[in-house]
Amino acid sequence: QVRLVEFGGGSVQAGGSLRLSCATSGVTWYSRQCIGWFRQAPGKEREGVAAIGGDSGSPYVADSVKGRFTVSQDAASETVYLQMNSLKPEDSAMYYCASTGYVFSPCTTEIAYNNFGQGTQVSVSA
Repeated sequence: QVRLVEFGGGSVQAGGSLRLSCATSGVTWYSRQCIGWFRQAPGKEREGVAAIGGDSGSPYVADSVKGRFTVSQDAASETVYLQMNSLKPEDSAMYYCASTGYVFSPCTTEIAYNNFGQGTQVSVSA
């Protein structure tokens, strides 16, 4: 059974940084699934932020956060990280990690993700 748990959310002032962690279990890392990060603010649609995994493990970061966010993975601890720098108030949202449940490459946030965590809240004040 796949389980994804997000950590690291919180409140920060604009310009600050946070690192989110996604602890996974039941995701077979050798199966080359994709792990993605998504966010959703109240009244807005869910937005794909970053992804990693697949055959090469190459990271993908959405244009909206490129240059500020980076995604990385540690297969040994089965954890995926989202480093968020130069945060802006518009980055405030619930952040979720998700797994595809199938093999795919390259990993982006435009493919189907079947398993989501409960989310961690990020609030950025001006």
